[in-house]
Amino acid sequence: MYNTFAFFRKETGDGPKRRAVAKNGDCNVSYTRIAEHRKKFVQDFFTTLVDVKWTWMLLVFALSFLLSWLGFGLLWWIIAFTHGDLYEENLPKNQQKTGWSPCVTQINSFASCFLFSIETQQTIGYGSRTITEECPQAMVLLYLQCIAGVAIQALMVGIIFAKTVRPSENAHSIIFSNSAVICHRDGYLYLMFRIGNMRKSHIVGAKMKAQLIRTKITNEGEKLHQYQTELPIATDDRTDHLFLIWPLLIAHKIDENSPLLGLTASEVRQDLCEIVVMVEGTIESTGRSTQSRTSYLLSEILWGQQFVPIVTYNAKRRKYHVDYSKFDDTVSADTPSTAGTDLIDFYSLQERGKEV
Repeated sequence: MYNTFAFFRKETGDGPKRRAVAKNGDCNVSYTRIAEHRKKFVQDFFTTLVDVKWTWMLLVFALSFLLSWLGFGLLWWIIAFTHGDLYEENLPKNQQKTGWSPCVTQINSFASCFLFSIETQQTIGYGSRTITEECPQAMVLLYLQCIAGVAIQALMVGIIFAKTVRPSENAHSIIFSNSAVICHRDGYLYLMFRIGNMRKSHIVGAKMKAQLIRTKITNEGEKLHQYQTELPIATDDRTDHLFLIWPLLIAHKIDENSPLLGLTASEVRQDLCEIVVMVEGTIESTGRSTQSRTSYLLSEILWGQQFVPIVTYNAKRRKYHVDYSKFDDTVSADTPSTAGTDLIDFYSLQERGKEV
């Protein structure tokens, strides 16, 4: 079950949340007014096509073949026209009577040239249209189209493969809890969230890191927007290396060195801070790299809660069982309520208690 109040007290509203990374990992950033951006994108054509949406990629894929077929079809038509193959008396139906030898047999119009272009480039070879020894220029064009066809296919296959194996395309099997929690453990407060891998294939060399994005004001009064501070996180054994055979709890110790202690009341009220977490590694079964991202706003951090256990041992089957239906469920935890308003005051009270 979920708590009805967040870690930081703030006014609630129905307006959109300001966040740099969406819950599904997409970066909420757009770029404008880039100098000579079209030229730069064209110069790095391969990367540009890998980065575009699948809709545009499939459109480019279809147009690349269609335009090449049309272009070479036009060249075949020009060769046939300049050789005189398209004159009425030299058409295929009259060639036996006149003894005419065309550059390409069974060519009647541009449609025939277009079909011959497709058959040549895709090596279909129906057999009705064939090139003859009559025209050397036709032989050269045949050679060029074969080379161009192989190049286009190699380029398109390479782009689609690169787009498919990108880390972002492989990230959907790694899931994060919808909310983070704050609980009291061993005399300290911990910010915690849960991560799991839904695939049977393990993530080799999985590592995790977190960034706190906020606005910082320097000693000179300069305001640094979107200032990133590394947030130390670890698993139970205090390491950022993950062994994801089952869901793990990732924790950040909120001590005197934690960046969370420096949050101002204004930042809390306006929900201006964001915790971005990333995990990356290599998929064991394919050897492909993967990266998953998500973020937590201050309003998505639940105070006085802890995640329910979801890993149990099935003695009958002699296997551990993971119940993902409870992946986001939390329960109340024994956490001092005084910490809900000010973390610094919480630790000050603890120190005073030790002195007494």
